Amino acid sequence: MSDFNRLDRRAFIERFGLLFEHSPWIVAQAETMRPFKDLAALHAGLMKVVAHVGPEAQLALLRAHPKLADKAQVKAGLTKESASEQASVGLNALTEAEFARFHELNTAYEARFGFPFIICVRLAGGKAAILAAMESRLSHDPQTEFTTALSEVDKIVWLRLKDVEGA
Repeated sequence: MSDFNRLDRRAFIERFGLLFEHSPWIVAQAETMRPFKDLAALHAGLMKVVAHVGPEAQLALLRAHPKLADKAQVKAGLTKESASEQASVGLNALTEAEFARFHELNTAYEARFGFPFIICVRLAGGKAAILAAMESRLSHDPQTEFTTALSEVDKIVWLRLKDVEGA
């Protein structure tokens, strides 16, 4: 059995609270489901919490995410995990034109859907692919995009979980 099952509640939440942007309450709820057979089971438990909290809490989770390549959020301070993920695909070093395009798409996206554009940047294929996804997903209906955003959160959480556990 994995060592994360032996952590006390506080240590468990401290270790995994970073998985969801500013939403350690998900980890706190999942902690009560222990023991987990392995990392995949822990991930499934975390995502089960997300699936069962209802649309208002899911929307709050989505709204807790930063805008991609947003200068104001970069200055205000992203979480360490978001900053690292965005930097891994060059979103921390955009030209003025690229920043302007991200800002334009972020603004349009948030106006349409009510939450920031969310994509697992480490799996997205670089900044050009991210911009293309932003443009494409703007045409989604709200329910499809809500589901897509939650699916992207799932991917982000899985990669962060593997990072935390060195897997």
